[in-house]
Amino acid sequence: MERLTPQEETVMLQVWQLGECAIKDVVDRMQEPKPPYTTVASIFKNLESKDYLTMKRYGNVKVFRPKITEAAYKQHFLSNVVKSYFDNSYKELVSFFAKEQKITKKELEEIIRLIENNREQPG
Repeated sequence: MERLTPQEETVMLQVWQLGECAIKDVVDRMQEPKPPYTTVASIFKNLESKDYLTMKRYGNVKVFRPKITEAAYKQHFLSNVVKSYFDNSYKELVSFFAKEQKITKKELEEIIRLIENNREQPG
């Protein structure tokens, strides 16, 4: 899976939210100042060539759908970050955020509850 540029990620976030869309749908949802339609169309073309999108034509309209789920994308790249920067340890990742005060005690307690609940469920 090829890493996306920040512009490509911005477009993919919109596509993931919409599920199926035309380029105009994404342009309409973008923040001001909106990029030109042609710029967004180029990003769609790049995403298609990177195998993130599929396209179907309905008359003159191109409709795009994601080929990769948002969850799969996040999992793949977060795993690479953990491997590269945190010695392949999610504990080190959480410790880093705790030390940097980017995560609260309440959030840590919630994470612990999620872990405990997942252990209790039959796998």
